[in-house]
Amino acid sequence: MAVRAVRGAVQLDRDEAGHMDEQVGALLTAILERNGLTPDDLISIWFTATPDLHSDFPAAAARKLGIVDVPLICAQELDIEGAMPRVVRVLAHIESDRPRAEIAHVYLGAAAALRKDIAQ
Repeated sequence: MAVRAVRGAVQLDRDEAGHMDEQVGALLTAILERNGLTPDDLISIWFTATPDLHSDFPAAAARKLGIVDVPLICAQELDIEGAMPRVVRVLAHIESDRPRAEIAHVYLGAAAALRKDIAQ
């Protein structure tokens, strides 16, 4: 079993805790489903949020999905002029037999514009 990394992002419509839970939950669910993963395959997850998001920790959505024994951490994205607002990004470390080229990175909604080269 190899250690792999999966990227993903979602842009929120508004800075509200319930909306963040819904959107980050959808992102994590899509990452798991598209890569044939279960929470047992997760090693750790890094979340970042743009500086305009204050309502909650993105990691709280993972806990609500039942991802309770995986190390999670949240950080703030760099405040770059012109960057897409209200974005939560994910970097998940996983155990998988899939080759690196077959890992499905997930960019939902408008966040697909962030990585058109790998968004699926």
